[in-house]
Amino acid sequence: MAHRPRREMIAETRAKLVAAARRAFGTVGYAEASMDQFTAEAGLTRGALYHHFGDKKGLLEAVVAEIDAEMNARLQQVVHDAPDPWHGFAAECIAYIEMALEPEIQRIMLRDGPAVLGDPSTWPGQSGCIRSMSAGLAELAASGVIRPVDPEATARLLNGAMLQAALWIANAADPEATSVEAVRAFRALLDGLRAGPA
Repeated sequence: MAHRPRREMIAETRAKLVAAARRAFGTVGYAEASMDQFTAEAGLTRGALYHHFGDKKGLLEAVVAEIDAEMNARLQQVVHDAPDPWHGFAAECIAYIEMALEPEIQRIMLRDGPAVLGDPSTWPGQSGCIRSMSAGLAELAASGVIRPVDPEATARLLNGAMLQAALWIANAADPEATSVEAVRAFRALLDGLRAGPA
């Protein structure tokens, strides 16, 4: 059997640990997830976890990054499927808010993530999100679809509203009903940006 490259073995080990941790964090939550249990499930040792991620918190950061990348890919597809840039922008924002109804996103991204990793608005992916949203708003303003507003300021305000809506939904007694209200209110905010009739 040919010797496998070291980087391939490292990538496989990391992927196994992230997958096992993601299952554990998604089902029983970060606090209750046993490092010994999910490392054993991955066929690895606790030492491998420490070597690759530092600690359980570092592993949560990796799981959050993986889910965040998947969410972003889904949101890009929503934009791609929209009939025009305005509807794509609005649909992307609403889709993000509605993702807060998904159990794995609720538990890992919107409950355990903030509790362990701190304010989600400071997470690494947020700066890219703000840049992307700012660019989209600048294009919409340039084409006369929305009022002339400062793109970055508007992006930061909308992003904050989306994040707060998602956190509200994830922690609500009735997430479904809360999502309906959050989306309705957010649509009203978006409509206020329109240069013409909503």
